[in-house]
Amino acid sequence: MMVLSSTARAQARALEARSAGAAIGLVPTMGALHEGHLSLVRAARRDTQFVVVSLFVNPTQFGPGEDLDRYPHDLEQDRRKLEAEGVDLLYAPPVEEVYPSGYQTYVELEELGRRLDGASRPGHFRGVATVVAKLFNIVQPHRAYFGQKDAAQVAVIRRLVTDLNFPVEIVVCPIVREADGVAMSSRNAYLSADQRRAATVLYRSLEATRSRYSSGERSGPALVEVLRQSLASEPLARIDYCAVVTPDTLLPLTMIRSRALVAVAAWFGQTRLIDNTLLGD
Repeated sequence: MMVLSSTARAQARALEARSAGAAIGLVPTMGALHEGHLSLVRAARRDTQFVVVSLFVNPTQFGPGEDLDRYPHDLEQDRRKLEAEGVDLLYAPPVEEVYPSGYQTYVELEELGRRLDGASRPGHFRGVATVVAKLFNIVQPHRAYFGQKDAAQVAVIRRLVTDLNFPVEIVVCPIVREADGVAMSSRNAYLSADQRRAATVLYRSLEATRSRYSSGERSGPALVEVLRQSLASEPLARIDYCAVVTPDTLLPLTMIRSRALVAVAAWFGQTRLIDNTLLGD
């Protein structure tokens, strides 16, 4: 596995692979890799001949007072995991390689970028869209792999690809969960033992909502109330949002007639976790 911090060298290596006829798969990450990330890498390895993983803690997607300075990272451990998975190129640039002095160009989704996590974290999706657009230009992948856990991010990236005509197929892989249902996340490492136990309420609440849907409930507001009441049963959970929305636009649904995204975000102490499930055909 080649490990590069230089954007120019990473771009040249990816272009070389493309010119040789290899299908390129990109897995963007911020490091602190767990099985969720590795499931994306394995999907890319199955589908493509040249797998690129980016490892970059993107400062532009963190707001004031968020966890940029303490976001977990261990480059050497991540490198070993990726090498074991047969990754071809690890692109791990310093901040100045991605945002050099004088940088002033950003990508912003005017409406979609302000929904769900975009409402809770103003400017977050501006940073996500910008860095993903840069990665697509640097690596020029045929396919890019993202996790369903970040459902709002998936909607943003799909819109980005459509609006800016990127010739990239977006592949969304299922949420990978711990044995107790908690979605794998790098931020789980922040949780105390009590908070980690309390975090199981996210999955239980989603399952309670799914159960009500399976029993015939199709009202969006009614399902949101099921989700909210279930979350409220856990005193250590502070609700950020509960939503039943369309998966692509993230707009609230009054009535579910096809597919719906049930999404939740909650704080456990100083740690904010997200989770979701899809309903319908």
